[in-house]
Amino acid sequence: MTCNHFAIDIHTHILPETWPDLKKKYGYGGFLNLDHHKCGCARMLIDGKFFREIDENCWSPEVRIKECDDQNVHVQVLSTVPVMFNYWAKAKHTHDLSMILNDHIAGVVDKYPTRFIGLGTLPMQDTALAIKELERCVNELGLAGVQIGSHVNDMNLSDPQLFDVFAAAEELGAAIFVHPWDMVGKDKMEKYWLPWLVGMPAETSLAVCSMIFGGVLERLPNLRIAFAHGGGGFPASIGRIEHGYNVRPDLVAVDNPHNPRKYLKQIYLDTLVHDPHMLNYLINLMGEDKLALGTDYPFPLGELQPGKLIKSMNYSDTTTSRLLHGSALEWLNLKKEMFIG
Repeated sequence: MTCNHFAIDIHTHILPETWPDLKKKYGYGGFLNLDHHKCGCARMLIDGKFFREIDENCWSPEVRIKECDDQNVHVQVLSTVPVMFNYWAKAKHTHDLSMILNDHIAGVVDKYPTRFIGLGTLPMQDTALAIKELERCVNELGLAGVQIGSHVNDMNLSDPQLFDVFAAAEELGAAIFVHPWDMVGKDKMEKYWLPWLVGMPAETSLAVCSMIFGGVLERLPNLRIAFAHGGGGFPASIGRIEHGYNVRPDLVAVDNPHNPRKYLKQIYLDTLVHDPHMLNYLINLMGEDKLALGTDYPFPLGELQPGKLIKSMNYSDTTTSRLLHGSALEWLNLKKEMFIG
């Protein structure tokens, strides 16, 4: 693996191979369980209802390492599968489950420290518990940061109840990765996989706009935050968003007086856009220093050959290296020397 092709994938998901029966443990349903119905694969079930089939690369670090070697990915950033956020549950139970998931990720990182970086998950519906677990993730488990959802139940990311979590992340130097979940309008999108194709991009744009217009990024200029799926619908609609700010500031700029374009330099996006024209557009809009390889491994809507789009673009070695690992290291506040001999 050459220096120029050293690759860090900031957007990958992992689960433990097993965990307790959460319905039995907490006394009510709605939680995910795994049914290992045959060797090397499992059904994800919610209250016995089929959700998704996964393979062992979703839980086995050894399988992941082999696939990473085959795909020229040197390091994966691990985060839980968003269906495990469980913000809807009782906060003490989400906290307990977060600890189970975070301990698992920390264990994988501890076993393979040059191949994996960990992001925790938090009980975001309870500010005090979320901060407590964030501090444990960083100070005790050594995780680089946390993954959060694009909203928390009825709260957008601009909600004052969530601000202290973001302030704590800035103070701790923890990276935040925002991933869409529980998609807006899902009740109108029962066919054609539309929650994933339409709802997810809308969710991510909602999250970005909420943090901009809610003044979160203005008040926390050193918060290192990245958004999944190339920022979803946000980059393509920044012109409309800015125009709305200009013509109706009475509706748009009620909590933050600044132009939304100001914050493009404060956020990171992964490169999971599946389209060369869109990748070029993101570089022109954001700058290569704000874009990092992300694949959504090991799921089929991700980039199935990590880095293929970036490497197909005939960018300079400097730009290619920045996209494959430079921006990731900056967002995570880590050094490349930690992962190479």
